[in-house]
Amino acid sequence: MVSSGMHEIETKHTVIIGDSRSMREIEDESIHLVVTSPPYPMIEIWDSLFRNLDEKIDRLWRKMEASSRDEYVREIYDLMHENLEMVWREVYRVLIPGGIACVNIGDATRTFKEVFRVFPNHARTIEIFEKIGFVTLPYILWKKPTTKPRYKGKGAFLGSGMLPPNAYVTLDCEYILIFRKGEPRRFKPHDPLRYASKYTKEERDQWFTQIWDVAGAKQQMPEVERRVAAFPEEIPRRLIRMFSIIGDTVLDPFLGTGTTMKAAIDLMRNSIGYEIDRSLLPLIEEKVGVRRRRIDRKYRVSIVESCGT
Repeated sequence: MVSSGMHEIETKHTVIIGDSRSMREIEDESIHLVVTSPPYPMIEIWDSLFRNLDEKIDRLWRKMEASSRDEYVREIYDLMHENLEMVWREVYRVLIPGGIACVNIGDATRTFKEVFRVFPNHARTIEIFEKIGFVTLPYILWKKPTTKPRYKGKGAFLGSGMLPPNAYVTLDCEYILIFRKGEPRRFKPHDPLRYASKYTKEERDQWFTQIWDVAGAKQQMPEVERRVAAFPEEIPRRLIRMFSIIGDTVLDPFLGTGTTMKAAIDLMRNSIGYEIDRSLLPLIEEKVGVRRRRIDRKYRVSIVESCGT
């Protein structure tokens, strides 16, 4: 329960237009929590982003399109995760000892050159985080609305849809991977901000279980938010409550339309967000209230250009 005096806390929020593979604007060990949903490798809506970020991916993609085989697919997949790894290394640098990183990511299914396969993004991400030096904590499965199972990559069942063995399991869950930098975070005894940030027993019992059913919230989003794969606000809201305290600083290296920053404002945390797509800035400004101030929260929002890589 937040005391009335806590509402007088002013928080600061910075939108950085730039590439989070190099977060030079953020000092070492200055972030308490990272909550983000990166572009998922091998999901079609993100192909152009990865190709624009890395000319090696674009070159291999053109070779793959000109080939009769899918021999370049695995190399492209590896390069996509190598680009994300640059962000995860920056995340490790800026997190305080004991800081937490929460990464919402889904696996991908896709057919290239008539070969269907699964791309296990969550497993690759865990491997990379552990290589960097993070401690892996138990992850959350976010159960999302299902789509119809398909046969051989096509949008229909075989026959009646009841005949084995060539259908495949639908991917109806995404992962919220949770990592910690080193040992658990330490606090002074009876830290007032920590106690003011506590959750209820009912919230604890609901949030600290492995399967979250937040289905439906995503379907209510505007089309542009679905297009950039934004997650519903309930996801960062829970994670911020679970893994930070009032006055902490939350980072989202893939800010999108600003969902994490809005949740941070609501919960009296400071925040920083990187977004490489400048066209999303008007949506971010609208969501976080740059032009229309709220009377129940004291906060400042600044928008800056990245100093570059």
